[in-house]
Amino acid sequence: MNPTSTTRTQTERADQTRARILDAAIGEFSENGLAGARTEQIAEAAGVNKALLYYYFKGKDALYAAALEVVADRVVASSMAVLRSKRPAGERLVQFVLNHFDRIHSQRAFQSLMQQELMRLREGESNALTPLVEKVFRPMMDRVTELLLEGMRTKELIRVDEWQMMYATLGANVFYFLSGPVIGMLTGKDLFERKALEARRKAAVEYLGQTVFLDRRHGARVAARVLKETPMPRSGEFKKFEVKFK
Repeated sequence: MNPTSTTRTQTERADQTRARILDAAIGEFSENGLAGARTEQIAEAAGVNKALLYYYFKGKDALYAAALEVVADRVVASSMAVLRSKRPAGERLVQFVLNHFDRIHSQRAFQSLMQQELMRLREGESNALTPLVEKVFRPMMDRVTELLLEGMRTKELIRVDEWQMMYATLGANVFYFLSGPVIGMLTGKDLFERKALEARRKAAVEYLGQTVFLDRRHGARVAARVLKETPMPRSGEFKKFEVKFK
């Protein structure tokens, strides 16, 4: 056997093993947090000996940081694919906001990990989020800012403070999912049932078409086109969804 082929096969197997460990870790950490997660459970879910966890990662904290980085990279890669497309700024903005809604709905593990890290950050504890801000999230936010300024410069989008537009467009998605349990009790409706989610994402995109575009008729056409081209993913399908925009 060719030594090069043997080395490549061993490397591929090692990469596959590491990937299985990280996927298992994402599930365990998202459900139980860093403190409550058990490395035995991660090893069992990954189908490996527990010693391999410490072979690929120095310890539980390092595994947690790597798992958070992997899931953050997946999410940001999808968003960056939308932001880098050649479509007009307004259409990219609407698609980005819809992508954000679908990510919150479908990527529960990412949401859980981010909430845990935000709590640790607010408490002033050591956290894995701080290193990711510069490496993963800042490039995306810089690209969003460029997109908004481009849309305003070309007079497709209304001219307002770019951060206010960011808060208004993305904040509506966050509020819907955060307030869903309470609003559900008030209305007697399940806001996370699929039909309710489909109705809300449609209303959110149509609202953008009427509020952030200087030409509302143009905005309505953009909103309708983006909705038509982007079916809502089911939970856990976001990775499949992102391929469409590469």
